[in-house]
Amino acid sequence: MPSNPTGESQALARWLKGQREHVLEAVEGLGVEDLRRQVLPSGWTCLGLVNHLSLDVERFWFQAVVAGEQPVIEEVLASSEDAWNVGAEVPPEDVLRGYRDNVERADAVMAGRPLDAAPAWWPEFFGSWRLHSVREVVLHVMTETATHAGHLDAARELIDGKLHLVLAE
Repeated sequence: MPSNPTGESQALARWLKGQREHVLEAVEGLGVEDLRRQVLPSGWTCLGLVNHLSLDVERFWFQAVVAGEQPVIEEVLASSEDAWNVGAEVPPEDVLRGYRDNVERADAVMAGRPLDAAPAWWPEFFGSWRLHSVREVVLHVMTETATHAGHLDAARELIDGKLHLVLAE
């Protein structure tokens, strides 16, 4: 967020960081086979979900929408790839490193922008739906990340019984 962050921007950054850490904790310790396993009937994998968060969430919303980085915008508009499907030739470490790298880049983008700033670019393919500020983008990303962290928790429990956090017995 801005170089002299407000309490609000610090709180948003802290909560977003917590959700991102939750994502990585949910897949920590899984082997390649389990990362690529389709656990639910919809067919997504834990690795595909992390790749989706990396490319379709962190990179898209911060580098393309908030920062208006032309190379990323051009890639988004030209790509027909489905981030949810990670090829067998792509090592899981590359996907996890890509997520961490895109999170780091997103944090750098946020660091220079006030919460009330308008996005630098908005994709026409969203039609009339629109987010009007960096604040709304951060809240959208936080919501999507938290939702998917919960998906990863459920998948992890089905894979090996590991529970992320249980407050009551």
